[in-house]
Amino acid sequence: MSLTPMKQILDEARKKGYGVGAYNVNNMEQIQAIMAAAKATQSPVIIQASRGALKYSNFTYLKHLMLAAVEENPEIPVAMHLDHGNSLDSVKQAIDLGFSSVMIDGSLMEDGKTPSDYDYNVKVTRSVVEYSHKFGVTVEGEIGRLGGIEDGVGSGSIHLTDPEQAGQFVKDTGLDALAIAIGTSHGAYKFKGASNLAFDVLKKVRELIDIPLVLHGASSVPKELIDRVNKYGGKMPGATGVPMADLQKSITMGVSKINVDTDGRLAVTAAIREVFATKPEKFDPRDYLGPARDSLTQIIIGKMKDFGTAGHAGDYKSMSLEDMKKYYK
Repeated sequence: MSLTPMKQILDEARKKGYGVGAYNVNNMEQIQAIMAAAKATQSPVIIQASRGALKYSNFTYLKHLMLAAVEENPEIPVAMHLDHGNSLDSVKQAIDLGFSSVMIDGSLMEDGKTPSDYDYNVKVTRSVVEYSHKFGVTVEGEIGRLGGIEDGVGSGSIHLTDPEQAGQFVKDTGLDALAIAIGTSHGAYKFKGASNLAFDVLKKVRELIDIPLVLHGASSVPKELIDRVNKYGGKMPGATGVPMADLQKSITMGVSKINVDTDGRLAVTAAIREVFATKPEKFDPRDYLGPARDSLTQIIIGKMKDFGTAGHAGDYKSMSLEDMKKYYK
Protein backbone atom coordinates (compact mmCIF):
# COMPACT_ATOMS: atom_id res chain seq x y z
CA MET A 1 0.00 0.00 0.00
CA SER A 2 1.21 3.53 -0.80
CA LEU A 3 0.69 6.57 1.36
CA THR A 4 -2.93 7.66 1.70
CA PRO A 5 -3.95 11.26 0.95
CA MET A 6 -4.85 12.99 4.21
CA LYS A 7 -7.91 14.49 2.55
CA GLN A 8 -9.37 11.01 2.12
CA ILE A 9 -8.60 10.03 5.72
CA LEU A 10 -10.29 13.18 7.07
CA ASP A 11 -13.25 13.02 4.70
CA GLU A 12 -13.93 9.43 5.78
CA ALA A 13 -13.66 10.47 9.43
CA ARG A 14 -16.23 13.22 8.86
CA LYS A 15 -18.65 10.76 7.30
CA LYS A 16 -18.69 8.59 10.42
CA GLY A 17 -18.13 11.24 13.06
CA TYR A 18 -14.79 10.24 14.55
CA GLY A 19 -11.47 12.04 14.94
CA VAL A 20 -8.05 11.07 13.64
CA GLY A 21 -4.93 11.74 15.67
CA ALA A 22 -1.89 13.28 14.01
CA TYR A 23 1.16 12.14 15.96
CA ASN A 24 4.53 13.86 15.74
CA VAL A 25 7.72 11.89 15.21
CA ASN A 26 11.46 12.46 15.39
CA ASN A 27 12.96 8.96 15.43
CA MET A 28 12.46 5.25 14.75
CA GLU A 29 11.00 4.32 18.13
CA GLN A 30 8.27 6.93 17.86
CA ILE A 31 7.21 5.74 14.41
CA GLN A 32 7.22 2.14 15.57
CA ALA A 33 5.06 3.06 18.57
CA ILE A 34 2.53 4.93 16.45
CA MET A 35 2.21 2.09 13.98
CA ALA A 36 2.02 -0.55 16.73
CA ALA A 37 -0.92 1.39 18.19
CA ALA A 38 -2.58 1.77 14.78
CA LYS A 39 -2.22 -1.94 14.10
CA ALA A 40 -3.49 -2.95 17.55
CA THR A 41 -6.59 -0.78 17.17
CA GLN A 42 -6.95 -1.01 13.36
CA SER A 43 -6.93 2.77 13.05
CA PRO A 44 -6.13 5.06 10.13
CA VAL A 45 -3.32 7.38 11.20
CA ILE A 46 -1.53 10.60 10.36
CA ILE A 47 2.21 10.67 11.06
CA GLN A 48 3.52 14.20 11.06
CA ALA A 49 6.93 15.80 11.21
CA SER A 50 7.76 19.40 11.95
CA ARG A 51 10.52 21.29 10.21
CA GLY A 52 12.55 20.82 13.40
CA ALA A 53 12.04 17.06 13.28
CA LEU A 54 13.15 16.90 9.65
CA LYS A 55 16.27 18.87 10.46
CA TYR A 56 17.01 16.70 13.50
CA SER A 57 16.71 13.49 11.47
CA ASN A 58 18.60 14.86 8.47
CA PHE A 59 15.47 14.71 6.28
CA THR A 60 16.07 11.51 4.30
CA TYR A 61 16.34 9.28 7.37
CA LEU A 62 12.88 10.26 8.59
CA LYS A 63 11.43 9.89 5.11
CA HIS A 64 12.52 6.26 4.91
CA LEU A 65 11.34 5.52 8.44
CA MET A 66 7.90 6.78 7.49
CA LEU A 67 7.87 4.74 4.30
CA ALA A 68 8.90 1.68 6.31
CA ALA A 69 5.82 2.22 8.46
CA VAL A 70 3.65 1.99 5.36
CA GLU A 71 5.48 -1.05 4.00
CA GLU A 72 5.19 -2.90 7.32
CA ASN A 73 1.48 -2.12 7.71
CA PRO A 74 -0.19 -2.33 4.29
CA GLU A 75 -3.66 -2.66 5.81
CA ILE A 76 -3.46 0.69 7.64
CA PRO A 77 -4.24 3.99 5.84
CA VAL A 78 -1.25 6.24 6.63
CA ALA A 79 -0.77 9.88 5.68
CA MET A 80 2.66 11.50 5.94
CA HIS A 81 2.17 15.14 6.93
CA LEU A 82 4.38 18.24 7.22
CA ASP A 83 3.50 20.07 10.44
CA HIS A 84 3.79 23.87 10.44
CA GLY A 85 5.45 24.52 7.12
CA ASN A 86 6.50 28.17 7.09
CA SER A 87 6.90 28.85 3.37
CA LEU A 88 6.32 27.47 -0.10
CA ASP A 89 9.96 26.32 -0.12
CA SER A 90 9.46 24.19 3.01
CA VAL A 91 6.39 22.63 1.38
CA LYS A 92 8.29 21.89 -1.81
CA GLN A 93 10.97 20.14 0.25
CA ALA A 94 8.37 17.96 1.99
CA ILE A 95 6.69 17.03 -1.29
CA ASP A 96 10.09 16.15 -2.77
CA LEU A 97 10.56 13.81 0.21
CA GLY A 98 7.29 12.06 -0.60
CA PHE A 99 4.88 13.58 1.92
CA SER A 100 1.21 13.09 1.06
CA SER A 101 0.05 16.13 3.02
CA VAL A 102 1.40 19.51 4.09
CA MET A 103 0.42 22.23 6.52
CA ILE A 104 1.27 25.84 5.75
CA ASP A 105 1.01 28.15 8.74
CA GLY A 106 0.44 31.54 7.17
CA SER A 107 -0.97 32.89 10.43
CA LEU A 108 2.70 33.58 11.24
CA MET A 109 5.43 35.11 9.12
CA GLU A 110 8.21 32.92 7.75
CA ASP A 111 10.14 33.16 11.03
CA GLY A 112 7.36 31.08 12.66
CA LYS A 113 6.97 33.64 15.45
CA THR A 114 5.72 36.99 14.12
CA PRO A 115 1.94 37.26 13.60
CA SER A 116 0.98 37.94 9.98
CA ASP A 117 -2.10 39.62 8.53
CA TYR A 118 -4.98 38.11 6.59
CA ASP A 119 -3.70 39.10 3.15
CA TYR A 120 -0.30 37.51 3.79
CA ASN A 121 -1.96 34.33 5.05
CA VAL A 122 -4.15 34.09 1.95
CA LYS A 123 -1.25 34.75 -0.40
CA VAL A 124 1.11 32.12 1.03
CA THR A 125 -1.64 29.53 1.58
CA ARG A 126 -3.02 29.96 -1.93
CA SER A 127 0.47 29.54 -3.42
CA VAL A 128 0.90 26.29 -1.47
CA VAL A 129 -2.50 25.00 -2.58
CA GLU A 130 -1.77 25.73 -6.24
CA TYR A 131 1.60 23.97 -6.03
CA SER A 132 0.62 20.99 -3.86
CA HIS A 133 -2.57 20.01 -5.65
CA LYS A 134 -0.57 19.42 -8.83
CA PHE A 135 1.03 16.50 -6.96
CA GLY A 136 -2.19 15.26 -5.36
CA VAL A 137 -1.01 16.50 -1.96
CA THR A 138 -3.49 17.62 0.71
CA VAL A 139 -3.13 21.13 2.15
CA GLU A 140 -3.95 22.25 5.69
CA GLY A 141 -3.88 25.92 6.61
CA GLU A 142 -4.50 27.94 9.77
CA ILE A 143 -6.55 30.99 10.68
CA GLY A 144 -6.18 32.53 14.13
CA ARG A 145 -3.25 31.96 16.51
CA LEU A 146 -2.63 29.43 19.25
CA GLY A 147 -0.91 30.21 22.51
CA GLY A 148 2.37 28.67 23.59
CA ILE A 149 5.55 27.86 21.69
CA GLU A 150 6.63 24.35 20.71
CA ASP A 151 9.51 23.21 18.53
CA GLY A 152 10.34 26.85 17.88
CA VAL A 153 6.88 27.57 16.44
CA GLY A 154 4.43 30.06 17.92
CA SER A 155 3.99 33.73 18.70
CA GLY A 156 3.18 33.09 22.36
CA SER A 157 -0.09 35.00 21.97
CA ILE A 158 -3.64 33.74 21.43
CA HIS A 159 -5.99 35.14 18.79
CA LEU A 160 -9.23 33.20 18.47
CA THR A 161 -10.44 32.42 14.98
CA ASP A 162 -13.04 34.77 13.54
CA PRO A 163 -15.72 32.49 12.01
CA GLU A 164 -16.65 34.88 9.19
CA GLN A 165 -12.99 35.32 8.29
CA ALA A 166 -12.50 31.56 8.37
CA GLY A 167 -15.32 31.12 5.86
CA GLN A 168 -13.79 33.71 3.55
CA PHE A 169 -10.33 32.18 3.97
CA VAL A 170 -11.54 28.81 2.68
CA LYS A 171 -13.05 30.50 -0.38
CA ASP A 172 -9.94 32.60 -1.01
CA THR A 173 -7.45 29.73 -0.75
CA GLY A 174 -9.15 26.47 -1.80
CA LEU A 175 -7.40 24.49 0.93
CA ASP A 176 -8.50 21.03 2.14
CA ALA A 177 -8.45 21.31 5.96
CA LEU A 178 -8.44 24.26 8.34
CA ALA A 179 -6.74 24.55 11.73
CA ILE A 180 -8.63 26.93 13.99
CA ALA A 181 -7.83 28.61 17.30
CA ILE A 182 -10.44 28.06 20.01
CA GLY A 183 -8.18 28.29 23.06
CA THR A 184 -5.86 25.29 22.73
CA SER A 185 -2.14 25.93 23.12
CA HIS A 186 1.19 24.41 22.18
CA GLY A 187 3.33 22.81 24.88
CA ALA A 188 2.63 21.30 28.30
CA TYR A 189 1.35 24.43 30.05
CA LYS A 190 -1.88 25.18 28.25
CA PHE A 191 -4.13 26.74 30.88
CA LYS A 192 -3.96 28.70 34.11
CA GLY A 193 -6.76 27.06 36.03
CA ALA A 194 -9.57 25.19 34.30
CA SER A 195 -9.58 24.76 30.52
CA ASN A 196 -11.87 27.13 28.67
CA LEU A 197 -12.30 26.27 25.01
CA ALA A 198 -14.43 28.53 22.81
CA PHE A 199 -16.97 25.97 21.63
CA ASP A 200 -19.19 28.84 20.43
CA VAL A 201 -16.46 29.76 17.93
CA LEU A 202 -16.16 26.15 16.80
CA LYS A 203 -19.93 25.93 16.29
CA LYS A 204 -20.01 29.07 14.15
CA VAL A 205 -17.00 28.00 12.08
CA ARG A 206 -18.54 24.59 11.42
CA GLU A 207 -21.76 26.25 10.23
CA LEU A 208 -19.87 28.40 7.72
CA ILE A 209 -17.35 26.02 6.15
CA ASP A 210 -17.56 22.50 4.78
CA ILE A 211 -14.02 21.13 5.02
CA PRO A 212 -12.38 19.15 7.86
CA LEU A 213 -11.39 21.16 10.92
CA VAL A 214 -8.15 20.68 12.86
CA LEU A 215 -7.11 21.30 16.47
CA HIS A 216 -3.44 22.02 17.14
CA GLY A 217 -2.07 22.07 20.68
CA ALA A 218 -4.52 19.35 21.66
CA SER A 219 -2.45 17.13 23.95
CA SER A 220 -4.21 16.19 27.20
CA VAL A 221 -1.04 16.25 29.36
CA PRO A 222 -2.30 13.37 31.57
CA LYS A 223 -1.65 13.88 35.27
CA GLU A 224 -0.31 10.35 35.62
CA LEU A 225 2.44 11.12 33.09
CA ILE A 226 3.37 14.38 34.81
CA ASP A 227 3.45 12.60 38.16
CA ARG A 228 5.68 9.88 36.70
CA VAL A 229 8.07 12.41 35.18
CA ASN A 230 8.30 14.32 38.45
CA LYS A 231 8.64 11.16 40.55
CA TYR A 232 11.84 10.26 38.75
CA GLY A 233 13.55 13.64 38.84
CA GLY A 234 11.52 15.82 36.51
CA LYS A 235 10.36 19.34 37.33
CA MET A 236 7.04 20.08 35.65
CA PRO A 237 4.78 21.71 38.24
CA GLY A 238 1.51 23.09 36.93
CA ALA A 239 1.55 21.38 33.54
CA THR A 240 -2.00 21.11 32.18
CA GLY A 241 -3.62 19.98 28.94
CA VAL A 242 -6.93 19.77 27.12
CA PRO A 243 -9.31 17.38 28.93
CA MET A 244 -10.24 14.38 26.79
CA ALA A 245 -13.92 15.19 27.36
CA ASP A 246 -13.37 18.55 25.62
CA LEU A 247 -11.58 16.90 22.71
CA GLN A 248 -14.40 14.39 22.33
CA LYS A 249 -16.93 17.21 22.39
CA SER A 250 -14.99 19.03 19.67
CA ILE A 251 -15.12 15.88 17.52
CA THR A 252 -18.92 15.75 17.83
CA MET A 253 -18.96 19.41 16.74
CA GLY A 254 -16.96 18.80 13.58
CA VAL A 255 -13.23 18.52 14.36
CA SER A 256 -11.67 15.69 12.33
CA LYS A 257 -7.92 16.00 13.01
CA ILE A 258 -6.37 16.29 16.48
CA ASN A 259 -2.65 17.04 16.78
CA VAL A 260 -0.80 15.20 19.56
CA ASP A 261 2.85 15.92 20.29
CA THR A 262 3.40 16.86 23.95
CA ASP A 263 1.72 13.71 25.30
CA GLY A 264 4.10 11.58 23.25
CA ARG A 265 7.10 13.49 24.55
CA LEU A 266 5.88 13.02 28.13
CA ALA A 267 5.34 9.27 27.68
CA VAL A 268 8.85 8.81 26.31
CA THR A 269 10.47 11.02 28.94
CA ALA A 270 8.64 9.37 31.84
CA ALA A 271 9.70 5.89 30.76
CA ILE A 272 13.33 6.84 30.23
CA ARG A 273 13.53 8.70 33.54
CA GLU A 274 12.13 5.66 35.34
CA VAL A 275 14.75 3.34 33.87
CA PHE A 276 17.57 5.75 34.69
CA ALA A 277 16.31 6.17 38.27
CA THR A 278 15.47 2.54 39.08
CA LYS A 279 18.07 0.71 37.02
CA PRO A 280 21.21 2.88 37.09
CA GLU A 281 23.33 -0.04 35.95
CA LYS A 282 21.68 0.01 32.51
CA PHE A 283 23.64 1.58 29.67
CA ASP A 284 22.32 -0.13 26.53
CA PRO A 285 20.04 2.37 24.73
CA ARG A 286 17.63 -0.48 23.99
CA ASP A 287 17.05 -0.87 27.72
CA TYR A 288 15.45 2.57 27.94
CA LEU A 289 14.31 3.27 24.37
CA GLY A 290 12.37 -0.01 24.35
CA PRO A 291 10.28 0.90 27.43
CA ALA A 292 9.86 4.41 26.01
CA ARG A 293 8.47 2.95 22.79
CA ASP A 294 6.10 0.69 24.74
CA SER A 295 4.91 3.60 26.87
CA LEU A 296 4.20 5.70 23.80
CA THR A 297 2.33 2.83 22.15
CA GLN A 298 -0.03 2.56 25.11
CA ILE A 299 -0.69 6.31 25.18
CA ILE A 300 -1.56 6.34 21.48
CA ILE A 301 -3.78 3.25 21.76
CA GLY A 302 -5.74 5.20 24.36
CA LYS A 303 -6.01 8.23 22.06
CA MET A 304 -7.20 6.13 19.13
CA LYS A 305 -9.93 4.60 21.26
CA ASP A 306 -10.93 7.92 22.81
CA PHE A 307 -11.02 9.77 19.47
CA GLY A 308 -13.16 6.99 17.97
CA THR A 309 -10.54 6.13 15.33
CA ALA A 310 -10.25 2.48 16.42
CA GLY A 311 -11.73 -0.09 14.07
CA HIS A 312 -11.96 2.15 10.99
CA ALA A 313 -8.78 1.14 9.11
CA GLY A 314 -10.68 -1.26 6.85
CA ASP A 315 -13.64 0.98 6.07
CA TYR A 316 -12.37 2.14 2.69
CA LYS A 317 -9.84 1.49 -0.04
CA SER A 318 -7.02 4.03 0.01
CA MET A 319 -6.71 6.40 -2.90
CA SER A 320 -3.32 7.22 -4.38
CA LEU A 321 -1.76 10.61 -5.01
CA GLU A 322 -2.34 9.94 -8.71
CA ASP A 323 -6.05 9.58 -7.93
CA MET A 324 -5.95 12.88 -6.07
CA LYS A 325 -4.22 14.62 -8.98
CA LYS A 326 -7.21 13.73 -11.14
CA TYR A 327 -9.62 14.84 -8.41
CA TYR A 328 -8.00 18.26 -8.10
CA LYS A 329 -8.00 18.75 -11.87
